[in-house]
Amino acid sequence: MFSFFKKKSPPAVVPSVPAAPTLPLAADKTVLQTTSASVPTSASVAPHALASATKPEANLPPTAPAAPSARQGWMERLKAGLRKTGSSLTTVFTGTRIDDALYEELETALLMADTGVKATEHLLKDLKRRVKEAKASEPDQVKNLLVEAICDLLLPLQKPLTIGDHQPTVIMVAGVNGAGKTTSIGKLTKHLSDAGLSVLLAAADTFRAAAKEQLAVWANRNTVEIISQQGGDPAAVSFDAVSAGRARGRDVVLVDTAGRLPTQLHLMEELKKIKRVVQKADGTAPHEVLLVIDGNTGQNALSQVKAFDDTLGLTGLIVTKLDGTAKGGVLCAIAREKPIPVYFIGVGEKLEDLETFNAREFAQALLS
Repeated sequence: MFSFFKKKSPPAVVPSVPAAPTLPLAADKTVLQTTSASVPTSASVAPHALASATKPEANLPPTAPAAPSARQGWMERLKAGLRKTGSSLTTVFTGTRIDDALYEELETALLMADTGVKATEHLLKDLKRRVKEAKASEPDQVKNLLVEAICDLLLPLQKPLTIGDHQPTVIMVAGVNGAGKTTSIGKLTKHLSDAGLSVLLAAADTFRAAAKEQLAVWANRNTVEIISQQGGDPAAVSFDAVSAGRARGRDVVLVDTAGRLPTQLHLMEELKKIKRVVQKADGTAPHEVLLVIDGNTGQNALSQVKAFDDTLGLTGLIVTKLDGTAKGGVLCAIAREKPIPVYFIGVGEKLEDLETFNAREFAQALLS
């Protein structure tokens, strides 16, 4: 379960007959933040206080804070996952002097971590300012100030994924081959289902062999419905799924599109077609357009973000496989050059290895 899960206890409806039991109103449901009140849920309340877009509710009991053990476990996995990226950065601060040599080594380490030239220049300038203002005299102090600088740089990427402003909330998911797109959709489906949300999957990846079957495995595992066609047109599958989601009162429709490279122009045009057709099925959809990127690809991931954003108008990112890369600094490059929200990051294959992105957690784990 995402640790940002939050729910409010439902207010009671005044009964029409005194002897009749009161009927509880449906509770708000969320992965990070939600405004829907269509399905009750009994999931536990999480500790993070997020700005709520829900309607005002009177006489609600205070929510009890949950134990931080789940998020602490995630932090340990995040630190382990980012060790390859962070090790080259932390070795810079093993000396005893703060001089030009330290900053030169740090510049090299940041570039090697695929932070990018623009983000590296920004971080070094910001760090030197912080060191001067804090009158830091020890390398460890400089490292802590770098954590703050990275946190501030990444903060614009930290944004909640809101579910419930529309019913269904239509989420279109794109990505290149091998980025972990379908697996990420499966993990997200599990978390949404656990949060009490009804999910419908659209197997619009008709381009890749066995893609429909892979998505069907996740659908069966999560006990959710899937809309697919044998050799069908991706846009037609997406239209049917959105229409079915509306007719069946589903909370979320997740559209899995074919993996493709930005250079495959005919396939990128197909993505545009899927988006247009989804808009015909629901005039406000898609409500979210997510891109799944592989953290191993470094600066190439930034190029993908730019290309897919130009084609689709991205609303959020899912960054996967950060545990197997020394290029985790690419999030800094994205923040500096294309600050599209990072909704989730992944550091492994297990369900719990996909979590909500938090700028401070990421910065601390990077330099732990």
